[in-house]
Amino acid sequence: MIKVIREKISAAELAALCLAHFETMVKFVIDIGTGTMAVGGEMHADAEALLLQQGSRQGDLWGGNFYPWNAPETRVEFTSFINIRPSDDNAAMEVLDPGMRVKIVALAERFLLGSNEEMPGAAP
Repeated sequence: MIKVIREKISAAELAALCLAHFETMVKFVIDIGTGTMAVGGEMHADAEALLLQQGSRQGDLWGGNFYPWNAPETRVEFTSFINIRPSDDNAAMEVLDPGMRVKIVALAERFLLGSNEEMPGAAP
């Protein structure tokens, strides 16, 4: 189950996306250019392919994982195979550019769970 979102989803929806595959986290791919996010699924590459089919540009797509039950400063993990793009100055699975990390966190908080919000209940 992969959901393309352009606006904030509810905590219940986020929990359902987490529970569908990994229980305590959800994979995501963010399109920095359009401000669109694909959330869910088993592999970042599937979410990436979905966004590319909808017109996203490869250079604007960055993958990571979101742990909604973690403390705000540890919710976003910037690791994905789709991030390995030497042509975009990112030769690692992690997003290396600090400025890009800030953009990714801002979009994740806009769509999923803000830094001043807490996920209801304990992690599964």
